[in-house]
Amino acid sequence: MSAIFNFSSLLTVLLLLICTCAYLRELRPGIFDPPRKEGETKLKREGLTGFLWKMSRIGERLSPYIGVGCFIMAIHVLFIQ
Repeated sequence: MSAIFNFSSLLTVLLLLICTCAYLRELRPGIFDPPRKEGETKLKREGLTGFLWKMSRIGERLSPYIGVGCFIMAIHVLFIQ
């Protein structure tokens, strides 16, 4: 069954995406930032890089809750499923 139709799998994929984006941003802070143009003060975050930037911000700001969620999902996947 696809991860889109199974809520547990969808939640696992989202948690892994958030954790991965936050980790990549920790390693390279400018990885999801678009190149700046001259005279541009505000960055436009659109498309896939904008989505990944938002996932990394969620992982940074809610890191204790994301960690607890990953732990609970790991227990669920290993022992319950």
